[in-house]
Amino acid sequence: MEISALLTSAGINISICIVLLSLYSILRKQPANYCVYFGRRLVCGGARRYDPFWYERFVPSPSWLVKAWETSEDEFLAAAGLDAVVFLRMVIFSIRIFFITAVVCIAFVLPVNYYGQPKVHKEIHLESSEVFTIENLKEGSKWLWVHCLALYIITSAACLLLYFEYRTIAKMRLGHITGSASKPSQFTVLIRAIPWSPDQSYSDTLSKYFTNYYSSSYMSHQMVYHNGIIQRLLLDAERMCQSLKHVAPEINCRPSLTPCTFCGGLTATNSFHILSNEGDSVKGMELGELTMTTPEQERPAAFVFFKTRYDALVVSEVLQTSNPMLWVTDLAPEPHDVYWRNLNIPYRQLWIRRIATLVGAVAFMFVFLIPVTFIQGLTQLQQLSHAFPFLRGILKEKFINQVITGYLPSVILILFFYAVPPLMMYFSTLEGSIARSIRKKSACIKILYFTIWNVFFVNILSGSVIRQLNVFSSVRDIPAQLARAVPTQAGFFTTYCFTSGWASLACEIMQPMALIWNLVAKAVSKNKDDSYETLRFPYHTEIPRLLLFGLLGFTNSVIAPLILPFLLIYFFLAYLIYKNQILNVYITKYESGGQYWPIFHNTTIFSLLLTQIIALGFFGLKLSTVASGFTIPLILLTLLFSEYCRHRFAPIFHKHPAQVLIDMDRADEMAGKMEELHKKLHSVYSQIPLHSQKSSSKGECSTPFANQELPDPEKLKPEEGDAIAKELWGYQGNESGQEHEDKSCPSASSPENRTPTMIELHKRS
Repeated sequence: MEISALLTSAGINISICIVLLSLYSILRKQPANYCVYFGRRLVCGGARRYDPFWYERFVPSPSWLVKAWETSEDEFLAAAGLDAVVFLRMVIFSIRIFFITAVVCIAFVLPVNYYGQPKVHKEIHLESSEVFTIENLKEGSKWLWVHCLALYIITSAACLLLYFEYRTIAKMRLGHITGSASKPSQFTVLIRAIPWSPDQSYSDTLSKYFTNYYSSSYMSHQMVYHNGIIQRLLLDAERMCQSLKHVAPEINCRPSLTPCTFCGGLTATNSFHILSNEGDSVKGMELGELTMTTPEQERPAAFVFFKTRYDALVVSEVLQTSNPMLWVTDLAPEPHDVYWRNLNIPYRQLWIRRIATLVGAVAFMFVFLIPVTFIQGLTQLQQLSHAFPFLRGILKEKFINQVITGYLPSVILILFFYAVPPLMMYFSTLEGSIARSIRKKSACIKILYFTIWNVFFVNILSGSVIRQLNVFSSVRDIPAQLARAVPTQAGFFTTYCFTSGWASLACEIMQPMALIWNLVAKAVSKNKDDSYETLRFPYHTEIPRLLLFGLLGFTNSVIAPLILPFLLIYFFLAYLIYKNQILNVYITKYESGGQYWPIFHNTTIFSLLLTQIIALGFFGLKLSTVASGFTIPLILLTLLFSEYCRHRFAPIFHKHPAQVLIDMDRADEMAGKMEELHKKLHSVYSQIPLHSQKSSSKGECSTPFANQELPDPEKLKPEEGDAIAKELWGYQGNESGQEHEDKSCPSASSPENRTPTMIELHKRS
């Protein structure tokens, strides 16, 4: 691929990014779009702003970048949770390692590659991208020691940064466990595969078993019922209520009285009435009465509550009977994390479901070979034109040739990839995950494997076939074949960084689907209220993308380092944009407690090993025995480092330390909190909670302004330093017409976290 094609792709994507980011900085200031760009703050704060017409509202401003940059990690942790902090540290790690990699490779490796052979060079934009790769070095070159030394520096820096990050995040996970002392999941064990008895119900069987074997620690239990129909009816009723609530504001829900045609009396004209939000008719009902739960509706699964955290931990880790397929125990997920639908799946079916989903995922990976091969054909039009002469007419137009070979392939690949996350999430649901976080983590792993295979390996293999290179004939030939193929795809990987990296980040911050839906809702259904859907951050799609770019950066670092500056720009943009989105848009209702970091660590180690294997193949092709000899120990040292981290840190992410839980139990017993914690267990794990329970456990924060009538913003504009106005318009120092600043939403409603000015304003309102 020519450098001019790369520059064309870069120019198109830079223009797209500038336009979208400028539009975002304008659209986010419009009051009608608050529900799109500040969904999290609206849910957390409940303060809706209707600002006057200002000129500044229609001028792009970079103040949102400043806010995202200035938010500290502690504030970010309090607002978004541990998973968000771990994701942000993944981005920071990528910035650090690829800054080091870019400095080393651009300063030393790139000049060696460019001047590897004595020849007359063209102008930069007319050069081929292969000139900047290691392919330009002649065989037996003495300059290959520069590549070997750069490989050692990159690997050493990556391992050192990984070690410190793993240690820090492991401490944060322990702090997450100890800091959540009131979590009911620490006292709860999920029991599945309860044996069926014709003489008694599942509930009686479970009670008899735990009373017999765990009499000193067993407290009570709550069965899982097969009442999916009831749950769906309740959800449909709630959605219908919301729809009627927001339908055409001109409809007056206050009934007006008109004379009756037949009797002459007064009758109400409207059939809609505003009912109480508390659900008074079901307050006095028992749970069993509401859900119509009977012994016939019981499923062989239950939540069992224990007196201490340590007792629950022991039960979850111990094999209960000699038959591992009965009385299967796991620590229960958090109440909002429970995926109730999958608790109805018989435990004996799970292994069949996992095999079926694995086969389905692999089959889809092979089906995806068709579009990937077609895309590679677009990048290799010069080679295909010999077999298909009609392509020569298309290639005569220089700009069209640059767009087709430099921009179009990566765009088509991204469009095809939009079908991957929903399908992988569906596969993860079929597996029978008991928690939403586990399902999302499983989908993340599937998308990661799929992405690395199709974007990296399949593109290399299909490009090799088109170039008529030999496909792998034996395991021994794999390093050499990868070494031949990777430099030929360096141009495609660079353009993929533009389209899937830069442009995707710009689309992420614009939220085009939510913006269109909001406009349709206001224009078609005449909805003047800020109704919005609360979104969760898509870790299962963004972490694989982050890791894919890390893989491309490592594998191309010493072979084709021209990609590194563009990757570094992507990681800087990702840091600011993702931070802004997590703070303003996405809601955290459940999390995995940092479970995504081992995935990132293991994939980074894999990327380092693959880079070393490819470099080893190139050193062999270039007949450099010294560089090859020094690369083999580096591979062994990387494997040893990975094994050390697996034994030192990984168990913390899979098990809860007994020492920590025992200390927490003793502290709660000394403080007299145990009885209060025990009383909450039944209510939070209710399969169909009552309205009052549901509203109190949404995991959404509130502020003193929730459901309050705010003063007129026109009168509160800060001109003379009014303290109350500054509290409401704190964002005005940077930009006009934005949301109320709320640094720590989860605890904003607690009185001790309110500022004196906020308390005074709350009293006045």
